[in-house]
Amino acid sequence: MGPGNIRTGEGDMAKKANAFYAQSGGVTAVINASACGVLEEARSQKDRIGKVYAGRNGIIGALTEDLIDTSKESAKAIAALRHTPSGAFGSARYKLKGLDVNKAEYERLIEVFAAHDIKYFFYNGGGDSADTCLKVSQISQSLGYPIQAVHVPKTVDNDLPLTDVCPGFGSVAKYVAISTREASFDVASMAKTSTKVFVMEVMGRHAGWIAAAGGLASDEDTPIPLVILFPEVTFDREKFLARVDSLVKEHGYCSVVVSEGVKGPDGKFLADQGLRDAFGHAQLGGVGPVIASMVKEGLGLKYHWAVADYLQRAARHIASKTDVDQAYELGRAAVKFALKGHNAVMPTIERISDKPYRWKIGMAPLSKVANVERMMPKNFITKDGFGITEKCRTYLQPLIQGEDYPPYKHGMPQYVRMKGVAVPKKLNTEFVVK
Repeated sequence: MGPGNIRTGEGDMAKKANAFYAQSGGVTAVINASACGVLEEARSQKDRIGKVYAGRNGIIGALTEDLIDTSKESAKAIAALRHTPSGAFGSARYKLKGLDVNKAEYERLIEVFAAHDIKYFFYNGGGDSADTCLKVSQISQSLGYPIQAVHVPKTVDNDLPLTDVCPGFGSVAKYVAISTREASFDVASMAKTSTKVFVMEVMGRHAGWIAAAGGLASDEDTPIPLVILFPEVTFDREKFLARVDSLVKEHGYCSVVVSEGVKGPDGKFLADQGLRDAFGHAQLGGVGPVIASMVKEGLGLKYHWAVADYLQRAARHIASKTDVDQAYELGRAAVKFALKGHNAVMPTIERISDKPYRWKIGMAPLSKVANVERMMPKNFITKDGFGITEKCRTYLQPLIQGEDYPPYKHGMPQYVRMKGVAVPKKLNTEFVVK
């Protein structure tokens, strides 16, 4: 048992019980690969685990007793989840409040879990989801109900601590790197008489991992004049325009990859319009045209801009094989950890070596994961603040390796949709999610 891990009622858990699985937050190209890992491993442990019930639309499904019976899905359909993007069971941005703030939510969870003999809880999400999973794990101690809660990591932002990489990031990184290179070729071909600056906005609220991936577009074999804007580096308008001007004069064009979380000297997001999401975070998006306008106003250069948005996290057709493999294995590991009696933990990726890239599964206590963001190390960003270092490239390069194409039919990828058969409700009471 690792440090900080909790074992819960192993005598109670020795008998066969059901499991609950849910997806949370923004989905990715490989979150369903983790679902596949959880479900296939659980099915192989049928002497220990009865049925796996998925929450329809995440934790909301648990609170409202809206459960999906995954045993009604064929083995072929479950296997197809490995190559299907998005959240097959529906996701939600909903964060449980503290037990002392809203005890009713936890009592409702216990009511639903008890009614359906659920003793295993697998929550697939990012930082806020790790917090929710940790809170659920505490039910055992606070309210006396035996539940083993294991967090399955997922986030394109790659900002969870204690793991080498987060599932979902490798595929987004691959998409961004490829798109930046391809768009740069396009701009270069038109720069003489047309567009001279291409701006691509990517995700990343506080951590610039995705923006950094754009740096992979340029290498020794294919050099590209590139400017990267990181959330970790305070935006300096004059310094930025000077850099763009210099590159355009030298190469005839340049590309800019900008993270949605870039902030100005006043500490405010350049893209903050005052809106908030369900977690209370600033709702971002729109920094691309802001940067593009600066280029036009400050330098008088013709530009084009694009927002990768959902495309970057939904692009299963060009997913990283490394990412797919890791997402699947972390799902399997979550089930194995629970059956070994671990509670309030998260399976992690531990890097063994860079060249060749080798990794293994590790484990981290949720108490050290929840509500902790991992930022880009300073030595991953060049001194001028506009590029990635070789150390960063060494970290990123293996994560985008390999292709894992989905099956195609009539020129289109074939993805699976779950039947989503509802589990009959056993409770007479309704619960309204606010």
